[in-house]
Amino acid sequence: MKVEVAVEAEPAGTAGALALSADRLDDVFLLANGDSFFDFNWLSLVPALARDDWTMHAALARGVRGGRYGRVELAGERISRFLPKGESGLPINAGIYLVRRRLLERIRTAPCSLENDILPTLAADGELLGHSAEGAFIDIGVPEDFERAQLALPAFLRRPAVFLDRDGVLNHDDGYVHRPDQVRWVDGAIAAVRWLNDAGYYVFVVTNQAGVARGYYGEMDVRALHDWMQGELHRAGAHIDAFEYCPYHPEGTVETYRRTSDFRKPGPGMILKLKGDWGIDEAGSFLIGDRDSDLQAAAGAGIAGHLFNGGNLLNFVRKLVPARRRIPGSD
Repeated sequence: MKVEVAVEAEPAGTAGALALSADRLDDVFLLANGDSFFDFNWLSLVPALARDDWTMHAALARGVRGGRYGRVELAGERISRFLPKGESGLPINAGIYLVRRRLLERIRTAPCSLENDILPTLAADGELLGHSAEGAFIDIGVPEDFERAQLALPAFLRRPAVFLDRDGVLNHDDGYVHRPDQVRWVDGAIAAVRWLNDAGYYVFVVTNQAGVARGYYGEMDVRALHDWMQGELHRAGAHIDAFEYCPYHPEGTVETYRRTSDFRKPGPGMILKLKGDWGIDEAGSFLIGDRDSDLQAAAGAGIAGHLFNGGNLLNFVRKLVPARRRIPGSD
């Protein structure tokens, strides 16, 4: 990650500070407060890019208690007004936005406050969308919450994972699929990944790719297909956190890949690697596969395994993950 810092010569307000970075901004960009943390699926804001009837799309934190925060009222998917601080069942502005660059045209003077000068006007003009989500939220604007964040943030960042087999779970197993034109998504597959993202799980793919060892295609083809699948998921506000694949097979025709590997399911190698790389919370982690070898790999890695026999993957996932996982102390 490359970080650039724009320094205010004089206090410019939150909107004025944004204007100072005008030459660094793309036509669409993410804007986030630097002193708050909201654990939600950021890509859930992205599907709105298919339309042009908004200037900002704000993330709203649902279920935050206490009278410290102002509240947001929604009319459908648009923010209608901002309410004063006070206890309420309404969501709060989480300080994360998907923004079109034309917002800068509204920042004419400095200092200028995004919250007081810009957002209410956008709402009145019908240009401000709101997406309400539930997740761990904290900001460090007062000393008490700064102290609480020292213990809370490590807990927020450690989460369970769902490991998905690819062929037969995400896409139909039509035999050595390795090109986008061969992919037939399983019913509800993309929506199921989005559901798991929104529920606060890491989502990983673990797939045997013996076609590499058999010479049907190469590792570059596997990676290219996974990049394409990720792009399709992104457009729906979903994502895979990491893809792992095993190109080896003991009976392969390509010598480089002809060997036994613990990464090939039923070996647990791919799952164990991801567990180590990501530091997941094993409690609540599980695998979904369509073969006994998938379940054996899950057992070998010390997590639960669930057999998917076809049908709608979202319906299957909903039975396993009925709601957003709750994180103690997140509110």
